[in-house]
Amino acid sequence: MENHEKHSPLDHFKLDPIVPIELPEFMGGLDLSLNKGIFVMWAALAVAFILFMIAIKSKLTLIPGKLQSILELYLQMIKDIVDDNIGGEEGDKYLPFIASIFLFIFFCNLAGLIPGSYTITSQLVVTGTFSISIFIMTLIIGVSKHGGHFISILVPPGVPKIMIPFLVPIELLSQLSRPLTLALRLFGNMTAGHILLGVIFGMAMAAPMIVNILPFGFTVLLYGMEVFVSAIQAYIFTLLTCVYIGDVIKLH
Repeated sequence: MENHEKHSPLDHFKLDPIVPIELPEFMGGLDLSLNKGIFVMWAALAVAFILFMIAIKSKLTLIPGKLQSILELYLQMIKDIVDDNIGGEEGDKYLPFIASIFLFIFFCNLAGLIPGSYTITSQLVVTGTFSISIFIMTLIIGVSKHGGHFISILVPPGVPKIMIPFLVPIELLSQLSRPLTLALRLFGNMTAGHILLGVIFGMAMAAPMIVNILPFGFTVLLYGMEVFVSAIQAYIFTLLTCVYIGDVIKLH
């Protein structure tokens, strides 16, 4: 009887070392091995960098070509997000960072749709690191801009003084939950989408030829939807980053 190897939809999320690197015991014995996820992250950074380098190196014209038009629309979208949530000259300081965040998250999301690749944003430790880094950055911005007055972000404007002791813990919890919700939202959406893709594609491969046309066709449609979800999740992550930076600058 022929043995068939069983594959789980969760196999896609496993990471095995490609380049083993382990520090000796006297240096802590840390495992710094390079895996598929790290290479995908580097690739996402490289693609974003190359796109902008091509746009910069090519001559900008009054009548833009296809690539210039796409990049202009993209940068205008990012600038609108920054202006709406951070505002004015203050927002222009963070425009390059925000533009880079969107492209990096988008290409990391998109990479998981390539067969044999990996969805780095399906790892909670990765989305958590992104979110905590942004949260710490907003605290540094707030303290550097407002000093000790930054603590007033925990007191909503117009609140009666008698209510302050009750509202401060709520506001503190709300602030501390921001990196958690930011990380879980991206992680949950990218993980669920890829598990669903794996399940439906597995059904298509296992079903008889006549029957498997339907799930295979649905998989193709789902791929298109996943591209859309990748862009939406990058947009939401970018938008919330702008909101958090705007909050610490405006203290509300």
